[in-house]
Amino acid sequence: MAMRKIGTLTIGQAPRSDITPILDAALPAHVSCLHAGVLDGVDDAAIAERFAPQPGDALLTSRLLDGRAVVMGKPAVAKAIQQKIDWLEAQDCEIIVILCTGEFHDLRSQHAWLIEPDRILPPTLNALVGSRRAGILVPLAAQIASELEKWHSAAQTPVFAVASPYTASEEQVAAAARSLAEQGAEVIITDCIGYTGWHQAICAQHVTVPVVLSNKLLADLLSNLL
Repeated sequence: MAMRKIGTLTIGQAPRSDITPILDAALPAHVSCLHAGVLDGVDDAAIAERFAPQPGDALLTSRLLDGRAVVMGKPAVAKAIQQKIDWLEAQDCEIIVILCTGEFHDLRSQHAWLIEPDRILPPTLNALVGSRRAGILVPLAAQIASELEKWHSAAQTPVFAVASPYTASEEQVAAAARSLAEQGAEVIITDCIGYTGWHQAICAQHVTVPVVLSNKLLADLLSNLL
């Protein structure tokens, strides 16, 4: 039987006006989509109280409904993600897609098909890139150390540059792309769901290497599954 209802889960607030058009374009007409976010209904004070990074926390960043970016501690986000997965499953979602490329551990669903980008994108892109050197575009400088571990299976150690998908200017994105090319990158991988065609186009204007959008690749894979 064809699947008819999926749920998406951002670590920010839903719906994500930057991402949902990419997903909607990939979904067959018979599939409905329920969008949820870890920070749905959570005001600034509660975000600061519940999700502010603690000393030693890995960092994550996402987008609020009003377009602002927020930086959060990963442990608090991971706990909230599981609660939202449970809620989406209670709404009869047959597939649940995490809209974050960060690594999470021990996420689970009872019956729904849980799709975690961090389990899909690195091996897929490593196979696609092959022996070439990848340049990884990340939102926060503090993420580079964990990203090195995430991409440890790459044939060549990747190089990194920083430009937030939510706050970086056009020149900052362009500078990051040029930095990756200067470091020897033969392909650029945007390692955050928040990068869009706007970022891809800017990179393409300033470098000659391919630029892979993680959210578009995820949407293409989901389209084939459905």
